[in-house]
Amino acid sequence: MHVTHDPQAPESETIGFDAFLAVDIRIGTIIAAEPFPEARKPALKLVIDFGSVIGHKRSSAQITEHYTPDDLIGRQVAAVVNFPPRQIGKFLSEVLTLGFADAAGAVVLFRPDLPVPDGSRLF
Repeated sequence: MHVTHDPQAPESETIGFDAFLAVDIRIGTIIAAEPFPEARKPALKLVIDFGSVIGHKRSSAQITEHYTPDDLIGRQVAAVVNFPPRQIGKFLSEVLTLGFADAAGAVVLFRPDLPVPDGSRLF
């Protein structure tokens, strides 16, 4: 799967509603964040609380253009929680934190505009 950070990327091919439902996107609150200097591209290591059912999950996110670790603590973010874990160096990224590219291609995190319970699923 190729992911682009181009804000003007063409629309993807049509999928069925069942394919959308297969992607489990949840809201969680960042409870820890630290630099990830070993990553090939600048990134941060995150620990995200997805509530009592899913629990705490780790994520590597290339979000250093707009965010510092201190900015992120307590922030709710959206993430795909049902991809297989991905080994990035010595760090195991368990979820894919979601964002959109700004005009320069830097990632801006996707989050709800009002607080929602951790673990809430996108529908």
